Amino acid sequence: MRVTGTGHASMRIDTAAGSILCDPWVNPAYFASWFPFPDNSQLDWETLGDVDYLYVSHLHRDHFDEAHLRRFISKKATVLLPEYPTSELEDELREVGFTRFIRTKTNEVTELDGGLKVLIQALTSPTDGPIGDSSLWVEYDGVRLLNQNDARPTDLTMFAELGHVHAHLLQFSGAIWYPMVYELPNAAKTAFGKQKRERQYDRTWRYIDDLKASHVFPIAGPPCFLDDELWQFNDIHGDEGNIFPDQSDFLREYAKVGGSNAIVLLPGTVTELTADGGARTEHPVADLDEFFANKEQHLREYQERQRPVIEAAKQSWRHPEVDVLKEMKRRIEPLLEESVYLAKGVGGPVRFDLVGYDGESIESVVVDFPGKQVRPYADEKVRYRFRTERALIEQLLHSGEVDWVNSLFLSCRFSAARIGQYNEFVYAFFKCLSEERLQYAEGWYAEQKPDAEDIKLGDWIVQRRCPHLKADLTRFGIVEGNQLTCQLHGWRFDLPSGRCLTSVGHEVRARRAGTPAPAEAEPAPADPAAG
Repeated sequence: MRVTGTGHASMRIDTAAGSILCDPWVNPAYFASWFPFPDNSQLDWETLGDVDYLYVSHLHRDHFDEAHLRRFISKKATVLLPEYPTSELEDELREVGFTRFIRTKTNEVTELDGGLKVLIQALTSPTDGPIGDSSLWVEYDGVRLLNQNDARPTDLTMFAELGHVHAHLLQFSGAIWYPMVYELPNAAKTAFGKQKRERQYDRTWRYIDDLKASHVFPIAGPPCFLDDELWQFNDIHGDEGNIFPDQSDFLREYAKVGGSNAIVLLPGTVTELTADGGARTEHPVADLDEFFANKEQHLREYQERQRPVIEAAKQSWRHPEVDVLKEMKRRIEPLLEESVYLAKGVGGPVRFDLVGYDGESIESVVVDFPGKQVRPYADEKVRYRFRTERALIEQLLHSGEVDWVNSLFLSCRFSAARIGQYNEFVYAFFKCLSEERLQYAEGWYAEQKPDAEDIKLGDWIVQRRCPHLKADLTRFGIVEGNQLTCQLHGWRFDLPSGRCLTSVGHEVRARRAGTPAPAEAEPAPADPAAG
């Protein structure tokens, strides 16, 4: 099996039974803020795109590059489709021009022609990517590969049970806007960023240890930021709170925990894998260390090549003909009316401060979740406040974007402030600005059941599954004193009260070991009028 690095989370997998291209991303994403690092635009995409199969893990724009798919990827390729609850990914790929699809079943092996086997595990909570994320397992002639990309499954056991994995490709770097965009003192921002960077690595080490593959490939990051306005987000300034470490930093940190089996995939790197665990790698550069030592120079040259692209993108965002308040009311108010769980979860008004073309004037619009309306700001206290350019919201409304997370928020072209804890429902709602997405998210939250199984962690008896996204706390739970941390996403809980310290809601069931479990309350009699 041959693996060719094609940038970020993208790779081409070649076997004698066929080739698979995964997540090809070249063009800037999220309002021209994210670019692949290193630059992969110089690869021979005409050749790379002539494949038998295409796998797009999910619809995040650093995985689904519409323009690149349309121009360079052969429409004769058969798409390996994850089993998602909505048809959006298939619809988007059909619009681009693909017509051949294999609809896989989650966690079931699919046998393709010539002895090539694949399995796609789809994650389907409203907080997984844009309504879904996935991982791809591939087997041919005794060689197995897991492309986990930036999916976060709660358990890798099933992949290990299919046989020893020879190549494990997974995310290690940040892919979020926190804490950089928050209006915090610099010292606090650095401290939170450092904590997040450490959590990212802790999660990566845990996944690596779970699978115990022959070789580990750090992928799906970092992006780089070539706009002058965002340049400070690149990890070249000695900031220990930067959440976007690169592959060379991964190698250093991995070595500290005893890791010695990592292989870096630069665009153009080729690794040949064999069933006995062998791996022969050729890089497109003579010296990896020298390449990363000159990272800032590479970024500056890349920036100059892409500057016209960024400026052209900026010119396209303004739509003065769009009445922002009117359009937000038209699009969002019907969804507020239908929302029960998300609206209750947000629990208060969310304010958008829209900075005008002059860089000074501000129009403030409130999305009032309890009041089920969009209206001008009325000087009330709000739980969340976002400040961004009016032009960006105009573009979202003009294009009919249904996922503001997969556009505005990941762009980092905004600032934010909040009162209290992180609230996942805010971001879940703004990625569900369509009838289909909203109904799915509402149904998902409605179906969540309390976890009945308890486990012992330290001096505490706690429920086995994390209240956030059901991670197994026997594997991801850490108890320090009276506090529980789920290392899958870094969520923290106060054990004596059960209160979540990371977000509103999501209480955990916990009691000290040796104390009796509380008696279950008798169920209330049914209300004959409740139907």
